Amino acid sequence: MMTPSNQSLVTQFIIIGFPDLRGTEGFLFTLLTLVYIFTLSGNVLVITLICTHHHLHVPLYIFVAILSFLEIWYTGVTIPKMLTNLLNEKMISYVGCLLQIYFFHSLGITETYLLTAMAYDRYMAICNPLRYPSIMTNSCCFQLAACCWVIGLLGPLTQILLLSRLSFCLSNKIEHIFCDFTPLMNLACSDTSLNIKVDFAINSFLLFLAFVCIIMSYFKIIFAVLKIKTAEGRKKAFSTCGAHLTVVMLFFGSVGFMYVRPTNKSSVGYDRVMAVIYSVLTPMCNPIIYSLRNREIREVLRKKFRVLILEGLS
Repeated sequence: MMTPSNQSLVTQFIIIGFPDLRGTEGFLFTLLTLVYIFTLSGNVLVITLICTHHHLHVPLYIFVAILSFLEIWYTGVTIPKMLTNLLNEKMISYVGCLLQIYFFHSLGITETYLLTAMAYDRYMAICNPLRYPSIMTNSCCFQLAACCWVIGLLGPLTQILLLSRLSFCLSNKIEHIFCDFTPLMNLACSDTSLNIKVDFAINSFLLFLAFVCIIMSYFKIIFAVLKIKTAEGRKKAFSTCGAHLTVVMLFFGSVGFMYVRPTNKSSVGYDRVMAVIYSVLTPMCNPIIYSLRNREIREVLRKKFRVLILEGLS
């Protein structure tokens, strides 16, 4: 694992994953596999429905399709490794570990700002309905999404560079379910104070900026909706925001509790639980939320199922 001549040269890490399972590895493997298949198929279904129905080719649903595409890659970075871990393939290379951390955080930051762009879209649709079609065109939608991807790709670079400069001369066992900044820094034998401060500063800035933009958008949306005289009109305006708000609360809540903290000292069990929430459960919930809480996607799904049932009976 480590050469005597160079104590910082670590070739492999061992991901501890879920310890003390006491014979339930098979059950957990099956459960996680089903969740992963459901997440993939749910997101593929949402993308397919939006791409094949021209009346859904509007910014609101284009953003949903991009979010679903992002979730496929986001879960692909961690869940397959969790599954192999349950099969006792716990080893991961040093480079592979750094790459997993980079892509996991890169895609997470991209999702953060994609949710922010979706809040701006809802703000424009409700607060500036007359100007909305001319401002939020499909090309503008793709440009905003591209900006989110650029921010995501650049966001973790500083942290990854600082992490790659650390020396590892103690244990190579990562007390987590996948590679991440804090569990890896806990293994370093060199000073990690700069890493901790930079992690806290970057994570706080990126999350705070996105969260403030979302909060401001929704404050303006609420004020605009309250001016609508009819209850039906207010309900219709809020209904377009319900799914997005639910996803925002799930994602920002779990990620905020995990990454916006000035110290890397926390319960290993707590970190594992939070990691499962934001890396497994939240991506699984997104296609459910957008299909069940969105009237137009529900209608498309209902028509598809009706056609399939009729074809099966004929």
